[in-house]
Amino acid sequence: MHIDIFNDDAFSVSQLTAAINQQDYQPGRIGALGLFTEEGVTTTTVTIEYNKGKISLVPVGERGKPVKPSERDARKLRSFTVPHLKTGDSLLADTIQNLRTFGSESELESMQNVVNQRFAKFGRDLETTNEFHRIGAIKGLILDADGTSIIYDLYDEFDITQEVVSLVLATAGTNVRAKVMEAKRKSEAALGASMVTGYRAFCGASFFDDFVGHAKVEKAWERYNEGEMLRNDVRGGFKFADVVWEEYRGKIGTQAFIGDNDAYLVPEGVADLFITRNAPADYNETVNTLGLPLYAKQAPLPMDRGIEMEAQKNPLNLCTQPGAIIKLTK
Repeated sequence: MHIDIFNDDAFSVSQLTAAINQQDYQPGRIGALGLFTEEGVTTTTVTIEYNKGKISLVPVGERGKPVKPSERDARKLRSFTVPHLKTGDSLLADTIQNLRTFGSESELESMQNVVNQRFAKFGRDLETTNEFHRIGAIKGLILDADGTSIIYDLYDEFDITQEVVSLVLATAGTNVRAKVMEAKRKSEAALGASMVTGYRAFCGASFFDDFVGHAKVEKAWERYNEGEMLRNDVRGGFKFADVVWEEYRGKIGTQAFIGDNDAYLVPEGVADLFITRNAPADYNETVNTLGLPLYAKQAPLPMDRGIEMEAQKNPLNLCTQPGAIIKLTK
């Protein structure tokens, strides 16, 4: 007896998808922090209602006269098509030639191991891409894998201008704390009444070194724990002006996710500031279902010479209030 392993339930869409979602993927810093609220959607487009509410002072009026109509909130609708990320490979029968045992149940287990290894790699690649898109959402510019093709420019989409604050780190006498407070106030102004639990700055390598090495920053830390901060590697994060500063090390090839001389000030704890919406895969089985973080599927090659494997992810990562993210320069 020979087992028809590729038609076994272990290789169905549901089983493969469950397996790939259970793999240990290459973690991204943004994903690990949980900044993005992640949900599944049943459609391949997501509509955002942008309500730029205005708060205005009420002037003293005369009793008995009609009330002056208040300004109406300006509402804007933006529809976003969910990006479709897909990767895959073929697994030829010859690849598992020496793993197969005629008439043995262990053949299924051996094949599952090979398939799971391939899908684990697909999952890591897709998760890294998702991290790249999330950094793009923070920066306001979501780029494709080539690093130049624009998927979404959130500042254009919401018709606003990115706020930039220079910390003037090249000047030793700069009041860096005051500059950071200026950036925080700009973010607070954009957020309006939204509650903020804290701020975090994701820094490029050169920016981080110059920030840590600035005379005013060193002065603030030289007496803390006998200057411990000045002796140790603090790239994992430290607090200054009630902002957690950390070096972001994400990179694909030679392209850094965050520019070497840049940093981005990000408010934390704001409800739905960063969102991820996962759309369903383009399979018969998944039409109009709630999207999952990852999908996996396989199909036989012609003449049963192996299988074609595919993994896909359909995430839309957005910052719903990009004006609250302040770009910092040196």
